[in-house]
Amino acid sequence: MGFFLETVIGGLMSGMLYALVALGFVLIFKASGVFNFAQGAMVLIAALAMARLSGWIDGWLGGQSLWLANLLAFALSAAFMWLIAVLVERWVLRHLVNQEATTLLMATIGISYFLDGIGQILFGSSVYSIDVGMPKDPVIILDSMFEGGVLVSLEDLTAAVVAAVLVAALAFFFQYTTVGRALRAVADDHQAAQSVGIPLNRIWVVVWTVAGLVALVTGIVWGSKFGVQFTLSTAALRALPVVILGGLTSVPGAIVGGLIIGVGEKLSEVYLGPFVGGGIEIWFAYVLALVFLLFRPQGLFGEKIIDRV
Repeated sequence: MGFFLETVIGGLMSGMLYALVALGFVLIFKASGVFNFAQGAMVLIAALAMARLSGWIDGWLGGQSLWLANLLAFALSAAFMWLIAVLVERWVLRHLVNQEATTLLMATIGISYFLDGIGQILFGSSVYSIDVGMPKDPVIILDSMFEGGVLVSLEDLTAAVVAAVLVAALAFFFQYTTVGRALRAVADDHQAAQSVGIPLNRIWVVVWTVAGLVALVTGIVWGSKFGVQFTLSTAALRALPVVILGGLTSVPGAIVGGLIIGVGEKLSEVYLGPFVGGGIEIWFAYVLALVFLLFRPQGLFGEKIIDRV
């Protein structure tokens, strides 16, 4: 029982990391109605900015204050993601207002390759580390209930808490703030939102900035755990099944979908892997997403689309 519980807890922690990436997809889709393939690249370039700026500032401070270097690097990285949001709106989205969703989708693919290239030019292509003081050593809990106890990673637990706080903040932002309601109005109908005085251009800058901040937090967590390298952008796309499972328009769906897939991957790898030769953790999420596309394409929390004639 202790090993089963340890596997489930590990899956929940992994699921929170997936949910962090999925949040970025959901935010962009809620505001523009398009799936943002550039989210993985945004996570990468945000992590690169944080890693490099933190290293440069720490060197400038003589290595005397890592927390101050990280704080300044986070502020500068957030400003950098805001600048990206402004440039994306001004150079891309502004010219594609009221265009087909396919056009916007192709635009995000172009943005993705552009960000990958810019990241390599500005920050280099080496593997970097991010040290924000997250605890690395695991702890053993419930040793009085189970023989040997249950091994829990403090780093994963910290990441899960950060993700939970971020989800709660975003849910509040969308439901109870004026800007959040405006974002939902823009997602429902661009032209109707403009007709009642909602500035579409400004709203898109806001949502891309928020998605950039989510990408920054995700990049810090993933970079602290796995290191910052260019495979991070493709690793972030592993959150695609999470979005499909939870629903493209649901912030809570992103977190629930992440938890389901995280736990499902760990349990299937441990208990089904020996029977199928291993590697099930790689494709389990995509098979589950395919099943949902066949039977419930809107996801667990997505709105069912009804066409009336």
